[in-house]
Amino acid sequence: MSDHSVAELPPASRVALDRAEAVFGGPRHLALADVGARGRAWPVPFSVEEVLACRGRPTAILASGDPFWFGVGGSLSSHLDSNEWQALPAPSTFSLVAARLGWRMEDITCHGLHAAPFARLRAVLAPYARLICLVRDGEAPAQLAAWLTAQGAGAARLWVMQAMGGADQRVRQTTAEVFDLTDVLSPVAVAIELPGNVGLSRASGLSDTCFTHDGQITKRPVRALTLSALAPRVGETLWDIGAGSGSIAVEWCLSGGRAVAFEQNPSRVANIHRNAEDFGLTHKLSVVEGDSNTTLAGQAVPDAVFVGGGGTAALFTQLFTLLPEGTRLVANGVTLETEALLGSLQAARGGTLLRIELAQVEPLGRMRGWQPARPVVQWSVTL
Repeated sequence: MSDHSVAELPPASRVALDRAEAVFGGPRHLALADVGARGRAWPVPFSVEEVLACRGRPTAILASGDPFWFGVGGSLSSHLDSNEWQALPAPSTFSLVAARLGWRMEDITCHGLHAAPFARLRAVLAPYARLICLVRDGEAPAQLAAWLTAQGAGAARLWVMQAMGGADQRVRQTTAEVFDLTDVLSPVAVAIELPGNVGLSRASGLSDTCFTHDGQITKRPVRALTLSALAPRVGETLWDIGAGSGSIAVEWCLSGGRAVAFEQNPSRVANIHRNAEDFGLTHKLSVVEGDSNTTLAGQAVPDAVFVGGGGTAALFTQLFTLLPEGTRLVANGVTLETEALLGSLQAARGGTLLRIELAQVEPLGRMRGWQPARPVVQWSVTL
């Protein structure tokens, strides 16, 4: 249900509403529907339990437009049989905003930020990209503008759009860096047209300066080679063992997957959490603190594993026991002992062994010279 009166609803929706013994929705929707004593406001904090308690009785749920576009539809249908519910979608707020601005839906990304941090947008920031964001209240558009400015997108054009589809619809335009709109009321969405030269690179191997770390980080060139060997795919899960800063796990998640970072150093655990927050990945990247020899068991099995630090014979023996056939395993080592271990594992189990030797130009007196980094030996295998 958009911000229309009940008289503007399609006939099928009006019939369902008239027959319902109980009608659930937000206070605004209940007032628009004029359902009187049958109306029940959503509980705070939000829960579907009160709706499920009405199971078997005629019940209506008022949702904004398409209930399966960041709406309650998925939350409810997962608890019900297919013959117990029927959806009667109306134009979503996303559709109403796109229609008002003349934007092609296939060219934009849509985001529900009612309870999610703005950092969730970091992965989709790109030159001249268009976004439509549902936000929680009237203060959120100004806060979103400030966040965009901090990301270097102060020149972004913003449309603040209130009560779309109803008699109180209001559309105002500004930019992120000069946001000066007042009297912004819910329900509100923000449409964004980004400037050029913003966003993260889509190539593996982000700059080390993007991450919070204490020096324990897989450096950019080696990280790029490691991610190439890990071959992330959308929806897959990674174990990042000896995660350090979590940079491998972060870039894996930016590729569309999920990750579990295992790290025993408390300060580095804090850095991983910080990086997950900064990149808007707290819903995709979890952290397990402690010795991986005792924390791996009981975790959901991954699609790929990276061993970035502390690779021992005991750890690999445990992994070979825990991991199913087809799991991709990549391990890096810099010590002679780890190099010897990885060499013996490759001889016994196959895969590829790669020696990575890099050097960077650094000052050498009044001139410059090549400063080599420690060689990294990388073993990559599919179990």
